[in-house]
Parts: sequence; C-alpha cells; structure tokens
Amino acid sequence: QIFNQHNAEAPNLQQVFHRMAQTEPNLDHNISWFLLPSYWAKVVVALISFLCFANSYDGDFVFDDSEAIINNKDLRAETPLGDLWHHDFWGSKLSSNTSHKSYRPLTVLTFRINYFFAGGFYPVGFHVINIILHCTISVLMVDVFSILLGGLQFSNKGRRLNLAPKTSLLAALLFAVHPVHTECVAGIVGRADLLCALFFLLSFLGYCKAFRENKEGHNFSMLWVLVSVILGAIAMLCKEQGITVLGLNAVFDALVINKINVLELTQKLLHKDKSLENAGLLRKGLLFRITLLMSGGASILYIRWRIMGTGPPAFTEVDNPASFADSLFVRAINYNYYYSLNAWLLLCPWWLCFDWSMGCIPLIKSVSDCRIIALAALWFCLIGLICQALCSEDSHKRRILTLGLGFLIIPFLPASNLFFRVGFVIAERVIYLPSIGYCILFTYGFSLLSKQAKKKKILAVAVLGILLINVMRCALRSSQWRSEEQLFRSALSVCPLNAKVHYNVGKNLADKGNQSAAIKYYREAVRLNPKYVHAMNNLGNILKERNELREAEELLSLAVQIQPDFAAAWMNLGIVQNSLRRFEEAEQSYWTAIKHRKKYPDCYYNLGRLYADLNRHIDALNAWRNATVLKPEHSLAWNNMIILLDNTGNLAQAEAVGREALELIPNDHSLMFSLANVLGKSQKYKESEALFLKAIKANPNAASYHGNLAVLYHRWGNLDLAKKHYEVSLKLDPMAPGTKENYNLLRRKLEQLQKKGG
Repeated sequence: QIFNQHNAEAPNLQQVFHRMAQTEPNLDHNISWFLLPSYWAKVVVALISFLCFANSYDGDFVFDDSEAIINNKDLRAETPLGDLWHHDFWGSKLSSNTSHKSYRPLTVLTFRINYFFAGGFYPVGFHVINIILHCTISVLMVDVFSILLGGLQFSNKGRRLNLAPKTSLLAALLFAVHPVHTECVAGIVGRADLLCALFFLLSFLGYCKAFRENKEGHNFSMLWVLVSVILGAIAMLCKEQGITVLGLNAVFDALVINKINVLELTQKLLHKDKSLENAGLLRKGLLFRITLLMSGGASILYIRWRIMGTGPPAFTEVDNPASFADSLFVRAINYNYYYSLNAWLLLCPWWLCFDWSMGCIPLIKSVSDCRIIALAALWFCLIGLICQALCSEDSHKRRILTLGLGFLIIPFLPASNLFFRVGFVIAERVIYLPSIGYCILFTYGFSLLSKQAKKKKILAVAVLGILLINVMRCALRSSQWRSEEQLFRSALSVCPLNAKVHYNVGKNLADKGNQSAAIKYYREAVRLNPKYVHAMNNLGNILKERNELREAEELLSLAVQIQPDFAAAWMNLGIVQNSLRRFEEAEQSYWTAIKHRKKYPDCYYNLGRLYADLNRHIDALNAWRNATVLKPEHSLAWNNMIILLDNTGNLAQAEAVGREALELIPNDHSLMFSLANVLGKSQKYKESEALFLKAIKANPNAASYHGNLAVLYHRWGNLDLAKKHYEVSLKLDPMAPGTKENYNLLRRKLEQLQKKGG
C-alpha cells in the first residue's frame, strides 16, 4: 500500500523503499489500522484534538491564572517591554528572594499580546490560543512520530518519506487525546508548556532537516544544526524543559543517523578498542555535532543562570515535602514513588488533580509501606525496557525503545528533583513532553501484539475504544477547568487529604459570599495542615467580619508565630486588635507588617484609620499619604484624607487633596462626592452641583448622594430641586440619618413661603 501511494516518485524511490524493507521491519505491516494520506491524517488529528478541548474556550481565569495573568503587571502597556527579560513568570524581579526563578519571557510576551488585542482581561482569547497551540503540536506530532517510528529517509529530491503512516497516525492520536494534557490546554498558565513543546518539536524537526542532503551519513547542514540550537533556546525561554531537546537531538543523531549500538560501543570503550572510528563516531561528524549541541546548550544555560542570579528558588516544605526530609533514604524512596505516580498518570489518566501538594501524597517513611510495590513495578518495567533497548539483536527494536525511553525520561529530568528542588510533588503539566515517549512505547507495544495476534481487528477496536474513552475524559476534564468552583470541587474526591484543595474550595465560597460554608473548608484545611498559615489568615478574616474577634485573634497570632514574616497576617491581626480597642498592640502589629513588606499601601491605610480613631490627625494623614504614594489609585485612602481635612475645618487643603485625587482617579464617584461636599461648604455651589450630578450619574442608587445634593440646593436656595432630591434619598433609604429632619425643615420653610405668598 505504501509503495502504491508514492509511485509518482519514480524507480529511485522504490529502490530506497526496497533497501529500507530489507534492513528494517515496517511497523505498519503488523497492525490493522487506518491508512490515510499525510494531509488527511493531519486534518483528522487536528479535528480530534480540537474536539477534546473545544469546550474550554469560554472558561474563566482559574487557579494560577490569577497570579500569572490578572495580577501580573508585565501584561500591562505601562510596563516597559524590557522588564519582561528581568522578571520571572509571575511578574516578580528575578533578583527577589521570593522569586520562583521561572524565567519564561516569551510566554509572558504572548499573554501581553493577548491582553493588548482583547483590550483587557477577557479569557476567551487566551483559551482559544491554547487550543490552537495544542492542535498545531498534535499535527506536528504526525511528522515527529513518522521519524521516530519509521526512521529518517529522504527521496532523491530531498523530500522526507513517511515509512510508518499508520503507526505515526495512531501515536499522534494518542498524544492529541491524552487527558493528562488538559491542564496545559484548559489552564491558561499551561501555555508555557505548549509553547515550549512547539519549539521543542520544531528544533527536533529542524535537526532532522540537517541531513536532507546526507549521503551515507557523511554530509550535513551546519545551518540547520544551528537553527535547531536556536529553536531549543527559544523553547527554553518559554519553559525550562525546552533545553532538553538538545540532548534528545544528540541521542537521535547517535541512534538513527549513525545507527550506533550503545552496548557494542560501551564494550569497545571498556576494552579500548581502536576500531571506534569504524563505529562511525568520527567519520560521520557525530562528535562534532554533539559538541556543537552541548556547547550551545551550555552557553544558553550560562546566560540564563546569569540573568536568573545565583540564588536557588525559595520553596517551602508544603510545596515538596520529600525534598525537605532529613533522611536521604526517605527522599530517594519518595522521589521514586512520585516517578511511579507520573507513569501511572500516563497509563491511566483517570484521577487528575490541579494540585498534588500538601498531604495529597503522604510520605513513605519505611520499607513496610505497601506503596513500595509501585516503585518495584516501575523499575521492573524500566529495567526490562532498558535491557531490551541495549541488548536486543534487532536494531529496529533497539532504536525505537531507546528513542521512546529518551523522550519519556529526558524532558522529565528538570522536574525530577535530581538536579535541584522543584516546587511541586506532581504536576500534570510537566508530563506534556514526556507523554511523547509514552505514545512511542504504547504504539510499538501495540504493533508487537498485533504481530502475534490472530485477530488483529479486535486489538484495533480495543485501541479505538481507548481513544474514545480518552476523548470523553478530555471533554469532561476540560469542563471542570472552566471555573474554579468545578475545578476545586473535582479535586476533593482525588486528593481529600490535600489541605490546599480544601483551602481553595473555601476561598471560592468566601469570594461568592458564602462565609458559613467557607469556614467549614478553612477549618478542614487547618486540621489537615496545622501550619497552613494562609488558611488561618483567611479564616481569621471571616471570623473578624462575623465579630468573632477572640478566635480570629488566636488564629492570626498562631499564623505569625509560625511564619513571622507573614505581613498580611500581621496587618489582619492589627485590625482585630484595633476592634478589641487594644490600640498599642494594633499599632505594633501594623508596623511589623510594614517592616516585612515595605510597600504595603493597605497596611498604611489601616494604620491611618487607627490614628484617626486616636485623634492623631497628623499621623493619620501621613499614613494615608504613604498609602496613596505606594498605590495612587487607593480610593479609600484619598477619601479618608478629604473627609478628615473637611471634618477638621481645613477646607482649602481638603479641596486640594480632592482635586489631586480626581486627577489620578477621574471616574471614582466616591471621590466626586467627597470633593463636592467640600466645595459646597466653601460656597462653590456651581462646581459642587456638577460633581454631585456626575457622582449620581455613576451611582444613581446612593441615597447619601441625593441627600447631600439636596442639602446643597437647600443652602443655595434652589428649594424645589432640594425637595426633589430629599424625596429621592428617602425613597432609597427611609432611615437615612439627618435627611428626614432636613426634609421636614424644608417643607416647613416651603409652607411659610406659600403663606407669605398667599
């Protein structure tokens, strides 16, 4: 069938096929599967990959999207583009001690472009780009798998030949519909993995193009090798894993281009065999190309290291508990257990969770733990595959197994904890690239089974069933990623011991105003992790709002005791102490918060409120001024300054502050209202009226706005308009303080005027 498909290529191409058929078995001969032309194969893969994740297109910003996108100043136009090259993925300076050192400027740049064209934080555009990226990557996988499974061969005209169209289509479909990819596609932050994978594959395909003019392995294009290195660097600027493509290119060069037998080569090296040149290392330029790849990779890593700074990222025990274990044995056992769980997610991606930290996977502390079986199973399979990859007499088998293991293991190395501590236990997003290796091994295994099976169609139907189940699982999981409520609740059944899951469910409920339910989940988070300071802080906040001040104080005091530099908890503790009228302690808590977070406008605002309660007016004004310097759009601080100056009779100063505030926040109706009050007292009635009317237009249902405008008209002598706005104010709020009395005064005055007129 393959020969007939390419008859137009003339006899030379048939000779190439004949030579390939003699030297290597064709996987496609073993399986009963669809044979489609390359174009239609790619169309099918694109459509099915789109079908899997299409329902995520109108999802919200969820989980890490808030920090990486909504709260990331690097997306906004006022931030210079140059800052992207000095900040981490979350918008923090790389030199900061709190930075995670995740350097992905190109990914952040695409977020910024999304933000620019959308005109704000509208998630649809972000989601659509992610879906398109996954579809594009899945299409590229058809070409990649055709090389990995069928070998790299070119026609005399330099056109690459697909010698495994059936198996490459199957492997690409397996990749396209794998449910473990949902986090990368449906979660906008997953774009880092998608962009990294895109340039990773382009680098690999570019390296393959270097041998288009290759005659028996002697010649190669230096330009395409350099292009491959550059694309690898771009992949790394999207996410750190990207650099591993250079190692895979070297493995591919050795196994496919140079057809090196690793076991034979090792034996020759051990015996100092002088026939190494005959093994093809020097004759075919392999050492030169590997040197070029490694030197390029080392240069890229050095530049990144210099930009990042020498300090490692700061992670906590809750992020990755195994890495903080004192015993080397405990660390090693648990790392290997994590590897086995990652492998299980590839094999059976049914239990998926947005976060696997905080007690989701309890530590293995002794060999009596039954979970040790998972480690044994993993290494039994890996050792078996490695032995077959090294020792098999079948060169075709050696090549495919080694490439499959290479793509499975090498891209996973940055997440393995072997070279540095990572900030997670398991992250589904980091197995996006390693899943390529899984798809190679699965497809090869299916081919071997088909070769032995008498009823090949039954196996084909079984694989179709797996694909269909995966499509449905992707659609279901994508729908869970559409909103935080669905995402967080879906994790409760997967990781019931994960304190962060309960924390996030509680936070989502609190944001929606369901404080009673939120308290339940926050308490469970603290029970599961008694050192979970963020849960204590949020629970303390809710209890403070419900006036349960004693318990709130206990929780917040415990939080700052566990984490003394937790500025938000110190500020909230100060608010509680202020409510308990323990003013000195409150002031001390506020200043401790500011000590740990120098730029803390909300804390200065609360400190100003404390000073105002103590009639320390100058200190209050200074605190609020600090808040507005740090955050010019801090409306509450501006308002309090205007009101305090107004109440103390400093009308000119209050007016100046009000005008300054409105220049910075021109559409804030509360500032218009405050300044209008000041102008009315200064008898600047016309300007005051204009501001009142503008404030009412922005917020027509504010009773106080109508009431104070009525007072202005009352003073000004426009009694009919005063009566109208008093009535509107009382209709909106019949209990509005002072309004009823003023209205009654006005009515008496109007009655007197009517009597005089009569």
